Amino acid sequence: MSELLAPAGDMEKLKTALHFGADAVYAGGGFSLRADKSMDRDIAEGISLAHAAGKKLYAAVNIYAKDGDFPALTDYIQHLDNLGADGIIAADPGIISLIRKTAPNMHIHVSTQANTTNSYAAAFWADMGVTRIVAAREMSLDGIKRMRDMLPDSVQIECFVHGAMCISYSGRCLLSDYLTGRSANRGDCAQPCRWEYTLTAGGNTPLTIGESERGSYILNSKDMCMIDHIKQLKEAGAYSFKIEGRMKTRYYCASAVSAYRAAIDAAERGEQTPETARREVYKHSHREYSTGFYFSPAQVSYDTSYPAQEYDFTGVVLGREGDCYIVEQRGRFRCGEKLETLCANRQNTAKTFVLEDMLGEDGEPITDAKLVKEKVRIKCDIPLEEGDMLRRRRV
Repeated sequence: MSELLAPAGDMEKLKTALHFGADAVYAGGGFSLRADKSMDRDIAEGISLAHAAGKKLYAAVNIYAKDGDFPALTDYIQHLDNLGADGIIAADPGIISLIRKTAPNMHIHVSTQANTTNSYAAAFWADMGVTRIVAAREMSLDGIKRMRDMLPDSVQIECFVHGAMCISYSGRCLLSDYLTGRSANRGDCAQPCRWEYTLTAGGNTPLTIGESERGSYILNSKDMCMIDHIKQLKEAGAYSFKIEGRMKTRYYCASAVSAYRAAIDAAERGEQTPETARREVYKHSHREYSTGFYFSPAQVSYDTSYPAQEYDFTGVVLGREGDCYIVEQRGRFRCGEKLETLCANRQNTAKTFVLEDMLGEDGEPITDAKLVKEKVRIKCDIPLEEGDMLRRRRV
């Protein structure tokens, strides 16, 4: 069986990923390659929730460390071991060595940040005692096959299948640090590859690099989407299918996990990706899609760096009271609008209904849910569960 691995940038996203069918989540802390460290204080609860659901949590400790980091790193690794983390994702050889000494029974996943771009490097890490290789995004499908042939059965391969692509080798970039003082290799990338650039032709005369009237985005990679190629990745030897996006929204997490859960389940049955899953990946925020480096060199999106999104997230279901569902507003919606479901139960997802009426928090009828996170009561003939979502198609 394959693993669907989802991002958990905070507890809300962790719960969402588990609800929509992730087999495992990855979360960061104080030594992770994401600036949002909110999971650091919640990591114990996150591990407990994942285990209660029969799922796993892998902790990202994937910065490139400096000497001064190691005293705190030792304590943090021991802390993760005591909590029962299912694995640690690391890239720095010094940190990997420290994990082996501090928590000898801990599963070690070599991060994509380590740039494992060939089977010989993978074999080296296997000799070092790691249990999983997170393949560099720059690897081709044939490269994954060769890597699988080189590795013992005890070492798994994890591959990215969806999300943003870095213009540099799997995040090994100094551009952000140089331009803004925010280091990509220590979790604080400002994404200058998404910016529009100008040149100066002597003096202070600015010249826009003009590939179109909108500007130029020569460093702006297209996003990865492998929704139609899960079977090929599985046959190549990938075990874990990873969705990028710890800093993205709860809605993005739900939509992406829902789509890939359906695609992986279909591949396990020897079936094609369901059309609903293929449509789902366009319903959350994304740039133009490509298949990354799996079949050809990655592609740049020259038109714009701004993401597209077909739907707006309007609410999350908190439960049921009588014949009404309690919905927490996450985006303004009104009576008379057509809403669409996003449900963990795929039989009920992508169904539409017209909102006839709703009650406010005081129990009085309202027509406009315009207050942030207000709790309203609505009626809907489509079965909904706690954690399911409602959305509205953009006009």
